[in-house]
Amino acid sequence: MMKTITPLKRHSLADAVVSKLQQQLSLGVYQPGDKLPSEPELMAQFGVGRSTIREAIRILSNTGLLSVRQGSGTIVQSQNGIAEPLQQRLRRADASDLDEVRQLLELKIAEKAALNRTKKDIAKMKTLLEKREAAARAGDLEAAIETDIDFHVAVAVASCNDILADLYKTFSAQVSQHFHEVRHTAETFLRTQVLHEDLLQSIVDQDPKKAWQYAAKITSNK
Repeated sequence: MMKTITPLKRHSLADAVVSKLQQQLSLGVYQPGDKLPSEPELMAQFGVGRSTIREAIRILSNTGLLSVRQGSGTIVQSQNGIAEPLQQRLRRADASDLDEVRQLLELKIAEKAALNRTKKDIAKMKTLLEKREAAARAGDLEAAIETDIDFHVAVAVASCNDILADLYKTFSAQVSQHFHEVRHTAETFLRTQVLHEDLLQSIVDQDPKKAWQYAAKITSNK
């Protein structure tokens, strides 16, 4: 049975369709095992073209919410975890919960980076740390926030654990937003520069214990 929905007028039509379908899935309009309407029906429901519907289905398939089966159509998948993209879930997370998870990530990332870093990783982290200090000394809050986050992302990449790195990259968007809300000057970044240098040195020295300790000190100052 076709459901009547007001045609979408947003510029990013595929994203709009994704949002609407996610809402229907979360409300139980479609249950696990249900087949979505055909492409022509979805086109009529949302007032968009075939390419937009296919792009939206592709996005939702990549998140595991849907499964496209040849000869069977598009099937709603059973969800054992959260039924929305992680980045979207983080946007509505409690600030204290988000900070706690970020701290846990940074501790493990620092430890793994000390064990697995390469010369290329070290060079990248050193460059970013120098830029972080320069921005902080210049009082450039925006650049200080950006280079601080880029440095920690570089540490995550140096861990050589792609899942840890991807998780931290996802969290970094929320960290940036948090810094913009609570930081009004670059003074904090200058004050914690030495701790970041100590963290980097422990990673260079391949000392995971010290890396963990310095990461703990840094996260307690954020």
